[in-house]
Amino acid sequence: MKLTPEQLEQFRTEGWLFLPELFNAEEVDVLRREAVSIYDEQRPEVWREKSGAPRTAFAAHLYNEAFRLLGAHPRMIEPVEQIFGEKVYMHQYKINAKSAFTGDVWQWHQDYGTWKRDDGMPKPLAMNIAVFLDEVMPINGPLMLVPRSQNAGDLKASHDLATTSYPLWTLDEETVTRLVKEGGIVAPTGKPGGMLMFHGNLVHGSAGNITPYPRKIVYLTLNSVSNYIRTPTRPEFIAHRDFTPIQTVDDDALVRYARSHRQAAE
Repeated sequence: MKLTPEQLEQFRTEGWLFLPELFNAEEVDVLRREAVSIYDEQRPEVWREKSGAPRTAFAAHLYNEAFRLLGAHPRMIEPVEQIFGEKVYMHQYKINAKSAFTGDVWQWHQDYGTWKRDDGMPKPLAMNIAVFLDEVMPINGPLMLVPRSQNAGDLKASHDLATTSYPLWTLDEETVTRLVKEGGIVAPTGKPGGMLMFHGNLVHGSAGNITPYPRKIVYLTLNSVSNYIRTPTRPEFIAHRDFTPIQTVDDDALVRYARSHRQAAE
């Protein structure tokens, strides 16, 4: 899968790109079911909100076959390799829940700030790829992005250990206000199967979800192999130490898994 010149230009200038319905209903349905099963497990990779609702599940590609296949899917890997011009490895893998009624906020932040401070990542040559497992609507806590904010570089941040159950390097209101005045705010929405990709320095965050509609999103953090982390401080299931380049699976691998999984259940 290759991005068009127009798509590459949007990513370069705006810092983000959304590809609607990149995965079909059959592929998404099996991932959604598997995600719910993972959230029900009591394991260290599953982090919960202060309310007890699931917040995120890390490293699902290491213990779940469907998410392993997704993590090596060419529709996700090849566009990132095209942008970086080299192979990538999996730095982080998580399934963010944003549960109905109880999904908490993700404060304004840059991802690279955390990767640099907590993991020792040398440069912002990594990015997040986000696949929607539920419909993302304006009302159920969509990810909000500040276009072109990646051009501001690595911004000063504070380590917020109190607002939510997940520690985050966050930006102050003055900085966010200045960047929003320059670039505005967009909140990409779409049906399950859509894929959002955004620059590691793009400022983003999301509000809580007080609606009956859950908003599960899979995030792959793909890092250039030459940009491997030097001084990780977080558990290996959060910041991976396996820097092996990802070898992609066949494009129909997830569909074949979904069909075999359905047949086994019948």
